[in-house]
Parts: sequence; C-alpha cells; structure tokens
Amino acid sequence: MFLMHPVSLAISLASALVYAVYLNGRRAVRFSLLYMLPMMVVAALVNPAFNHEGATILTYLPSGNPLTLESILYGAAAAAMLAAVVTWFSCYTAVMTSDKFVYLFGRIIPALSLVLSMTLRFVPKFQAQLQVVSEAQRCIGRDVSNGGVLQRLRNAITILSIMVTWSLENAIETADSMKSRGYGLPGRTAFSIYRFDSRDQSALSWLLYCGFFLCCGAAAKGFYWRYYPTARGVPLTPMTVCLQAVYLALCLMPVILNIRADREWGVLRKENEVQPCTKQ
Repeated sequence: MFLMHPVSLAISLASALVYAVYLNGRRAVRFSLLYMLPMMVVAALVNPAFNHEGATILTYLPSGNPLTLESILYGAAAAAMLAAVVTWFSCYTAVMTSDKFVYLFGRIIPALSLVLSMTLRFVPKFQAQLQVVSEAQRCIGRDVSNGGVLQRLRNAITILSIMVTWSLENAIETADSMKSRGYGLPGRTAFSIYRFDSRDQSALSWLLYCGFFLCCGAAAKGFYWRYYPTARGVPLTPMTVCLQAVYLALCLMPVILNIRADREWGVLRKENEVQPCTKQ
C-alpha cells in the first residue's frame, strides 16, 4: 500500500488473488467477483467525480468541472491498491490462526497477543454462533423472516440481545480460563506444535534480504511514480527491472512455499503407501 507504481500495484494485486485462490478456492473467486470488483469500480469512478486535477482534459462534466485522464488513472490505482490490501488481509486471516499469533507474540506481549487473537477470531465465531441462534429461533417461529414488520424487529432485537450476551460471556470465560492457567506470568512455559527450524531461518533471511533491497530501491526512487499534474514515473532501467522482479518474488513467496510443501508431502505419501499384495 506504500507503492503507487502501476507495475507494483499490478504485481501485488495479481499475487494476492493467486494466493487467495490457492487458499480458498472458489470462495475467493466468488468474493472477488461479488465484492472486490464492484468495490474497485466504485473507487475508480468516485475519484474522477470529485477530483479534477490533471493536465490532460478529456471532457467536461455537466457541472462544468473537467474530467482529466490523471484523475481516472489515480482512481484506478487507488482501487487496485484497496483491492490488494483487502485480498492480502483475507489471505492473512486464512493463514494466521490465533494459535500461531499467540505462539509468535505470547512471550513478548502476552496480554496484547491474547486480545488480538480473540479479536481476529471473533468475527468467524460470531458468524457461526449467529447462524446457530438464527436456526434455533427459526425452529420456534421467532426468526427475522416471520411475522409482520414489528414482529420481525422484535425477533431481530432478541437475536441481537442473545449474541451480545454470548459475546460478553465468552470473553469473560476466556479471560478467566487464561488467568487460571497462569497466562502471562513470568517463567510460564507452554506447549506448541510449531518449531523455528532451518527452513524458517532461510525464509526469514530471504524476507529480510528482499525487504532491505526494496527499501534501498525505494530510497533511491526506483519506485517513483506521480499522477498529478501528469502521469509520469521513473524510466525503465535495469535497476527498476530488478526491483520489480524482487518485488514479484517477494509477493509470490507464500504461493511458492505452499506449492513446494504440497509436492514434498505428495512424494512422502506415495513413498509411505502400502503396496497391495499380489496373489501367487
């Protein structure tokens, strides 16, 4: 979201979509078509309607304000950036579970890590519980689809009251449970299925190298691009090509690691399969 270069935005958005499809399958495609695409169209149209900066005037709106090419380009870039950020966060939600978050930050910031992990999983749990409550209310004829307008409003308020009570009770139970287990006390140990091994060291080293390389490139204005008053950016040079290539490798790293792990697991499964006995 800090790079507004068109090539960088295209790389980020395409990589995020590929990773989202890999993680969520058809659900990611459905989300992109039903929500992301209309959001991008609206964001791209809103900017030219209110922002009239730019030197290339295409036409004049009925209000008398000019419609410029630069405002359209900036609106499209802002829409792509917004879609990329939302898609990356959807990938983060699918990958980063509360157990992983507590494992990473539980010893450093135990209280804050617990609050953040509860916050991250609150929405999925709330949706699941809301579906359970709605089905239970529907079975007794008190769903939001039953009765007149006032009755539906009363049923909706009842469901909302049930969900608020459940949320508060669940938060209190979680806090009491973690407190009784000594969470956050100095010297407390915890079991975890995750280990920081040589593969993690290699991945972290690659991330740090790419981050340092891209920061140096950004400081040298290798990603420079402006939209006003005219759309213009850094010319195509070997340095800019290398920067975009490293950025592409960084964005595709999660997909590459997952595909590599899937292939390794597939080979191991084939090796461990028991061959059927043949009759003599």
